[in-house]
Amino acid sequence: MNFDDHRLTAVGLLTEVHGGLLARLQPVLSGAGLSEIDFETVIRLARSPGQRLRMSDLAAQTELSTSGVTRVVDRLEREGLVTRQACPSDRRASYAVLTEAGRARLESVLPQHVQDIEDWFTGLLGAEELEGFLATLRKIRDVVRPCATAGANGATEATGAQAVACAAEAAMRPRS
Repeated sequence: MNFDDHRLTAVGLLTEVHGGLLARLQPVLSGAGLSEIDFETVIRLARSPGQRLRMSDLAAQTELSTSGVTRVVDRLEREGLVTRQACPSDRRASYAVLTEAGRARLESVLPQHVQDIEDWFTGLLGAEELEGFLATLRKIRDVVRPCATAGANGATEATGAQAVACAAEAAMRPRS
């Protein structure tokens, strides 16, 4: 076995970078009263059409189980950052919707968060490097997390291929 295999190096570097970035970014989020998953949830809502997502799409995007996303949304709802809306066309579905208070919380944390991202990540790369890096990340993401953009285009239903991929991805998630 070759312990110097470039594939091991690639995953190791990615893990180190991810952990290092999270450690650098977390203090600002914590200062705003947001955990990593809270921030991921509200920023995904903020960046979605109508600042809302079906609960099932939010679970797929965040890689939480349906019960896990329900608990996160319950907590954010108690804080007034998110609310739920019933789906008018499907009584089984509901939407998580960013509230004005949620938007205000994001707006209070984003300037420093974006500056931190610039200082410790994107600003370290030239424009062409960053463009290529983002394209590479999307290419890998689309294979390993095909549901990461579920519902992002405003569609209420996933395409057939995306639905199959999301079902397979959900089956691999640990139950919480």
